[in-house]
Amino acid sequence: MTETAPRPTLEAVAARAGVSRATVSRVVNGGDGVRERLVERVRKAVDELGYVPNQAARSLVTRRHDAVAVIVAEPETRVFADPFFALQLRGISKELTAHDNQLVLLLTEGRDDHARVARYLAGGHVDGALVFSLHLDDPLPVLIQNAGVPTVFGGRPGWSGDTRGVVYVDVDNRGGARDAVRHLAGLGRTRIAHIAGALDQTSAVDRLDGYRDVMVDADPRLIAEGDFTPAGGERAMRELLERCPDVDAVFAANDLTAAGAMRVLREAGRRVPDDVAVIGFDDMLPVAEQTDPALTTVRQDIEEMGRLMARLLLRELDRRPADEPVAAAPSSVVLPTTLIRRASA
Repeated sequence: MTETAPRPTLEAVAARAGVSRATVSRVVNGGDGVRERLVERVRKAVDELGYVPNQAARSLVTRRHDAVAVIVAEPETRVFADPFFALQLRGISKELTAHDNQLVLLLTEGRDDHARVARYLAGGHVDGALVFSLHLDDPLPVLIQNAGVPTVFGGRPGWSGDTRGVVYVDVDNRGGARDAVRHLAGLGRTRIAHIAGALDQTSAVDRLDGYRDVMVDADPRLIAEGDFTPAGGERAMRELLERCPDVDAVFAANDLTAAGAMRVLREAGRRVPDDVAVIGFDDMLPVAEQTDPALTTVRQDIEEMGRLMARLLLRELDRRPADEPVAAAPSSVVLPTTLIRRASA
């Protein structure tokens, strides 16, 4: 067996730099009051010896763990199958990595998972939490509030109770939906259907409201509920063709739903866009550019949403202690959307 070399210690770094152990501790743990000349000597010694600070000791000094919980309120089968989550997690990871923070991914499949997540947060393992894909009856907001962990949410809050002071990042779901439906109407389509997302999520509700803003007198039969998945889009499209065989356009709640709807239209002998024009929402390139024909969709910058969530949380964590003047608390952000025109509408 190969013997493992002993890990460099604070004392070794101090000896190499020619300073005291206390000086090394202040430098590696981000403390103040060390002259720049000494800081450079310590950093050089750290690099030469390959010293890695002890995180537990560092946390005692900084009161920070440099770790953030990312909580996705969906089962793992959905998270790893839907490119939306990969894009949002990539944005979060990039921002956290740039600030030397670790991402701790927590998924919730059922009530037992909610209790587990609540215990983990209350145990003081992370500095804050980023939470997205919440459902309206989800207990997580209350559990997180009880844990006292700084949190930024992905999506407009829609749970019951006081949401004042809640910080979130969202996109203009309602405005984007209006743009999509107006585009379809501008093409001369008159029987415009909507396949909604899961209506226990605020993004789906907002997109449905945007559809209704334009289609004020729409036939209620032109609205079918999906669940943001291709299978949900297929089921809803079949329902729509049964109820309204004269449908000539579909605005789908997301790109995956649109892809499922287009498969059913093809099976039914309906040409896209000649017979039925289709628009999605998200502009996830692995989906939107691979449908046949390529999908017209409403673009939201999913990766940037993730980055902004992480940025807002880190800004909150970096605010000064309560006994010093503090910066203003971070505000929620709503990003714009853009209609991307391709061949399907």
